[in-house]
Amino acid sequence: MNAIQIHNTGGPEVLQLVDLPIPVPGPGQVLIRVEAVGVNFIEIYFRKGQYKATMPLVPGSEAAGTVEDLGSGVTGFKPGDLVASVGVLGSYAEYALVPAAQLVKVPDGLSPEQAAAAMLQGMTAHYLAHSTYPLKAGEIALVHAGAGGVGLLLTQMASKIGARVITTVSTKEKAELSRDSGAAEVILYTEQDFVAETKRLTGGKGVDVVYDSVGKTTFEGSLNCLRPRGLLALFGGSSGAVPPFDLIQLSSKGSLFITRPTLWHYVATRHELEWRAGEVLSAVKSGELKLRMEHMYPLSDAGRAQAEMEERKTAGKILLEP
Repeated sequence: MNAIQIHNTGGPEVLQLVDLPIPVPGPGQVLIRVEAVGVNFIEIYFRKGQYKATMPLVPGSEAAGTVEDLGSGVTGFKPGDLVASVGVLGSYAEYALVPAAQLVKVPDGLSPEQAAAAMLQGMTAHYLAHSTYPLKAGEIALVHAGAGGVGLLLTQMASKIGARVITTVSTKEKAELSRDSGAAEVILYTEQDFVAETKRLTGGKGVDVVYDSVGKTTFEGSLNCLRPRGLLALFGGSSGAVPPFDLIQLSSKGSLFITRPTLWHYVATRHELEWRAGEVLSAVKSGELKLRMEHMYPLSDAGRAQAEMEERKTAGKILLEP
């Protein structure tokens, strides 16, 4: 099978197309023929060495495809089922092994591309809006990277709840995408100070919650956008890691809260995985949740796909097609 493999950490050029044997499922595993791969920042973190992994590595953490074979002890799936997974390394390939416990069936009527575009970023948006800080109607949320994959989905979910959503984006084109997803106000951070503008838009009060996937360059400003006892959900670091931070600042800025969540702790049980995935995929099927997935690359162009994501040249979801 064709697969992308990394032998050393580095830039996009370390993502090499190689020929590997098709893996054989062991106990509790399912072999899927991959039809669509979601590209996410976590794979960039592994490529650059920010997250540690044993080399050589076939990256990937999100895929949809058809069940080809089952290992011993697997129940609930059969060959031919369309399935999707998150949190499993090795999806940058034509075939991948997935623990059955981390697979969900894709509802009839959804394509592999839709499933791969919705799973990781959709469930991330879901846990942020429904669990990390359960938004209520009338509350105000600031969403950084508002035209990114998570940003667009999170804005839709938060708006549906009845929250007022303020987003930050880098271009006027991305601002339109964000407004189309339900943002009440959009801040062009390349032209405006997002802290001053957020304070102006909230009458100086600040927001209830900041959902921040950017990290290093936005962290301090995100704290300054919060109302007293507001919460910063720092769920990514696309601009780099946040430097060491003195917790006394949380007191001086208004008894603030910070959390650094990750999806895996919000789908830790089979019940929670099926609940989140079910709600997200059902919303996509009904049209309530709209996906943007115009950026599709062949598997061999994985390096270009990651580079364009890093350089913020894309909006919405990036997919690879084996």
